[in-house]
Amino acid sequence: MKNCLKFLKTVILAGGRGTRINEETSSKPKPLIEIGGMPVIWHIMKIYSSHGINDFVICCGYKGEMIKEYFENYSRSRSDVVINLKHGQIESNEKDIRLWNVTLVDTGLETMTGGRIKRIKKHVEGETFCVTYGDDLKGVDITGLVRFHQKQGTLATLTVARHQDRFGLVSISDDKVTSLTEKPIMNDIWINGGYFVLEPKVLDFIKDDSTIFEQEPLNELIEHGQLSAYKYLGEYQPLDTLKDKIKLEELWSSGKAYWKI
Repeated sequence: MKNCLKFLKTVILAGGRGTRINEETSSKPKPLIEIGGMPVIWHIMKIYSSHGINDFVICCGYKGEMIKEYFENYSRSRSDVVINLKHGQIESNEKDIRLWNVTLVDTGLETMTGGRIKRIKKHVEGETFCVTYGDDLKGVDITGLVRFHQKQGTLATLTVARHQDRFGLVSISDDKVTSLTEKPIMNDIWINGGYFVLEPKVLDFIKDDSTIFEQEPLNELIEHGQLSAYKYLGEYQPLDTLKDKIKLEELWSSGKAYWKI
């Protein structure tokens, strides 16, 4: 299956403003927030790459030029550089060779998620492709996800995760606390976990730049019985606030980063 996956592309939505974590995004786009010294988008690409997918289309928007600069300078920033001042030559001895092919597309500053996907149509036309968010770290079994999608035969597959309450639940009886559950998992409630697999016909469900992919297109696919759900039962930690970033850093530094390859 991994040999088959190498022909797939992954589209990464990396154009949002990330206003809820303004402490970081005032100076950089959210996908470039660093966890363990590397941008979150790098961690996400590593997940896909470990399953044989090395072809990426990145939908840029807010501070997109910084994402482009990051990948333009990637090899040099991750290598030993030898400079011959006499002959004006610069040689890069790469330590961290990647097979990644990265296409960076300016999909607009105000474009919604559906519009961003629609704008990269020419890069995925006629192909099954993956889509994910540029800030979403989950240890999804991409091979299993694609295999599930192919078996279902629907136009789209959405990874779903169990709802995790961000606040503890307190049970009370006669004004006494009887139990306290910190961030409980709601076993019967599922949320959009990102990590999609889409057929090219899904693009026909997207009208224009104003289309929010998670609304009209997905609802239409549901009406047509064309949206499957792949259950992700692993851990996940959002990256919405500075507190979330600190938690992700703690997981990384303690060796408990569930997404680490």
